[in-house]
Amino acid sequence: MLINMKTLNIKTIILFSILISFLPCKAQIILPLNVSLNSIVANAYVKDLNNELTPYIGTYNTNFQGKDITLYITKVENALQKSSRKNYYSDILDVKYIVKNSNIILQDTKNNSSPKIEFYSIRTKPNENSVMFFYSGTNCRVGWGTIILKKINSTQISWEYKPNDTTLDDSRCPPGTDINIYLPETKDLIFTKQ
Repeated sequence: MLINMKTLNIKTIILFSILISFLPCKAQIILPLNVSLNSIVANAYVKDLNNELTPYIGTYNTNFQGKDITLYITKVENALQKSSRKNYYSDILDVKYIVKNSNIILQDTKNNSSPKIEFYSIRTKPNENSVMFFYSGTNCRVGWGTIILKKINSTQISWEYKPNDTTLDDSRCPPGTDINIYLPETKDLIFTKQ
């Protein structure tokens, strides 16, 4: 009887421990893309529920003013987004790129692991078939701004780049730093999927 009681107590303790471990768990709140920042609670997940980002995934290429530009667009799920008011998670498109001039690489964020240059989606406009991106700019944030990619068809996207800052205050950057903006500062540039 003592052995059965001991076995029963051990089983009860294990079962009780398992149940208690699940009690403090809360389900993560899932919200659709394009929800306003004010509606996002801390640690929520802004998810691509309608696959609005998927049509943009791929490698795209164009030529502009003698420069060959290749975009590498991937979808990142559940990416941490840090805001001054809260942190949350979101599905995003992350863009890496290579800009060449006569096979000389001018800028390469695909093979450069430097986290200094960011280029990721912040909003979709389904009625316009487009995605808006935040671009952190090159060194010292020169050229930071907004890029809009519009899906034309299954193999082409249109590019629009609106830099907010194209000049440099010398105090922001160490001498000798490359502050050129290599991405095309233009509208209606067509990229073709490779």
